Amino acid sequence: MDQDAVTAVVARFERFAREEAPGRSAVYEAWARRVAEDPAVATALAEVGPTRRQPPLVFAVLRLLGAPMDDVDAWASWVVAHAGEIAAECARRSVQTNEPLRCAALLPALALIDGPIALLEVGASAGLCLNPDRYSYRYRRGGETVALDPVAGVSPVVLACELEGAPELRMPEVVWRAGIDLNPLDVDRAEDRAWLMDLVWPGEEERRERIARAIDIAAGDPPLLVAGDGADALPALAAQAPAGATLVVTTPGVLAHVPAPHRAAVIDAARSAGRWVTLDAPALHDGWTRRVESVRGGFALALDGDVVAEVDPLGAWVAWHPGSDAARP
Repeated sequence: MDQDAVTAVVARFERFAREEAPGRSAVYEAWARRVAEDPAVATALAEVGPTRRQPPLVFAVLRLLGAPMDDVDAWASWVVAHAGEIAAECARRSVQTNEPLRCAALLPALALIDGPIALLEVGASAGLCLNPDRYSYRYRRGGETVALDPVAGVSPVVLACELEGAPELRMPEVVWRAGIDLNPLDVDRAEDRAWLMDLVWPGEEERRERIARAIDIAAGDPPLLVAGDGADALPALAAQAPAGATLVVTTPGVLAHVPAPHRAAVIDAARSAGRWVTLDAPALHDGWTRRVESVRGGFALALDGDVVAEVDPLGAWVAWHPGSDAARP
């Protein structure tokens, strides 16, 4: 085994144990610390390809394959014994975080666009973020709560979000929904549903329940999902949007997973197809209309490259920028 690969695994998982897992998942923190401290486990995981060694991906694969959850010693022995199987499964998987709470961050930008809307997401995974009109929202601002519900009433999925500022908040009128993903997930397939749930970190029970309910909503009326590269597949799929609807292309958090040389092509394709709504780290690309600065360490929410808010990457809070309503055409 290449010692450089083992060293890289130890460094990556030690950082995960120190900076990312604490306060979020005690199980993943314990697993990551064992990787960093146990040469046999680190050597086993060094068989995973360098582009697939993200701890959340590796740990989700371990759970999918049946690794012991309650005994870290038994877990370590299992990892060493299944090194080849782990590497093979990681090679065919990717992190496909499908967090419906992101819709709470997207909604203020969608509210700037007159409907009806044809919604197309790049990096859609199972399409759970293609149903913003089917979820309920509870925006907490100071001592008040701004509530939004679908026409049919309170949704089984209620998204709570902390709000700063006073954006216009209204439910979008979505009349068509479609998505692109390198490997779309089908919520009607038991294997795909299991993978979506295994991507939820142990200890995130509220998130697990939210995603399970969002899966049920998606299964009731699945979106059109196609396999392909975002830039290449977007024009043909966009052409299927119904006439009379405003096509809105969303790229919530996906551009970070697109190789840097290809990000501009995805952005150009999105902007050429229609309106473009994105959630991205400010320094990720040059698709903004003005310089972007992060005050709270969050992502930028933008409509057509015009940044309208700073948001939590997964949608837990929105800090609206004064004057953002100027983005409305």
